[in-house]
Amino acid sequence: MFRKAHLLFTLLCAGSTSAITIIMSLFYLHVSEKSLYESHFRSFQNDVSTIAASLEQSTSVSIQWLARIEAQNGYTIFVTDNGSPFLYNTLRSYIDPSSQSLLEESLAAYDSMFEAQHPDATGNAYSGIWHFEYEFSSPSTKNTYYASIIDIEKNHSVSQIVILSSIAALGGTILRQRILFLLIDCFAVLALSAFSWFFTGKLIKPLQENHEKQLQFVAAASHELRTPLSVILASNECCQSASPDERIGFSQTIRNEGKRMNHLIDDMLTLAHSGMNRFLIERKPTEPDTLCLNAYEAFEPLCKQKNISLSLCLPDAPLARCVCDPNRIAQVLSILLHNAVSYTPEGGQIILALSYHKERRMSFEISVTDTGTGISDEEKKHIFDRFYRAEKSRSTKGHFGLGLAIAYEIVAAHHGKISVHDNPAGGSVFMVVLPG
Repeated sequence: MFRKAHLLFTLLCAGSTSAITIIMSLFYLHVSEKSLYESHFRSFQNDVSTIAASLEQSTSVSIQWLARIEAQNGYTIFVTDNGSPFLYNTLRSYIDPSSQSLLEESLAAYDSMFEAQHPDATGNAYSGIWHFEYEFSSPSTKNTYYASIIDIEKNHSVSQIVILSSIAALGGTILRQRILFLLIDCFAVLALSAFSWFFTGKLIKPLQENHEKQLQFVAAASHELRTPLSVILASNECCQSASPDERIGFSQTIRNEGKRMNHLIDDMLTLAHSGMNRFLIERKPTEPDTLCLNAYEAFEPLCKQKNISLSLCLPDAPLARCVCDPNRIAQVLSILLHNAVSYTPEGGQIILALSYHKERRMSFEISVTDTGTGISDEEKKHIFDRFYRAEKSRSTKGHFGLGLAIAYEIVAAHHGKISVHDNPAGGSVFMVVLPG
């Protein structure tokens, strides 16, 4: 399921980002090509203006000058004098017969598209020099040209110069630019696909881990509920054939197992509310030393019964009040002390300590130190997970592996921190840090 979702999210992310990248590149390519054409045409117009100025100042047009202009700019130039082809054109037509067709095509395009813009079309007398630039496609050469018609009238003599500039080289430049953009787009799509796969994988991973934890939670809850339920059912069957005295024992067993199930269900509901952000916290100014003292007094009889030394360390100076939920923090202390008593052997020691630190953003630190079996480094990573217990056999009654998970949620709801460390003397140290 998650693999399919990962693939779909990757396709969605990569597809949308790639589409945007391609659209942007095509838009930029269009603007760039348009700019190249306009720049090339403006350059052609500037050259024609320069040539026209030179013609206006000169008294004759030489073959050497025309050849130099063609060689320098890559132009093709045709000249007519009073309608007769210039010698330069005659030589060109002899060498390249197709050049005459190119000239005729350029003049035909000019006559069909721009004749109305010629000064003679107005019917007014005209003298001097006039030129106009345009673009046309040649059927004979299958190429596109920028063309300019220069009309010169001097001393009752009319000359016409046709200048053609092929844009085949510009087309080659544009083709190379398109290929470059295509390669860039392909690379961008591959890079975006790889990034999308990695990025969506990071997004889905918490969901996948949460799903796995939910499955583990259901499996563990089913296991924990099955044991007392089996005992209840077995005891109920035995009651049918048992003596009155035996029935009292079986009834007590059913009652005890029912209480265990009720306690487990309460813990599960507490964690369910925390997962749905419905964890009820009622903060009010509270004396933390009073909470520690109450917890000490509650567990002192149990510690004496198990021959465990329980100590309470409080600061000598009066403490400021901690804004917290006193019932929830008392629940945290009860969980930590209950675990410490359960895993500390006879003759061991448990220390409940409270400290206040102004230099650490006014925080309260509550620690529960025991000399019990201790917790390995690998188990420390999972100690606050739901239904996790250091002993793998789930045989200790009264411990469902939910206590520390509940304590973690309560402390997190107070914007505090809870952690576990090794006790140098053996055992563990659970540290709760609450903001002041």
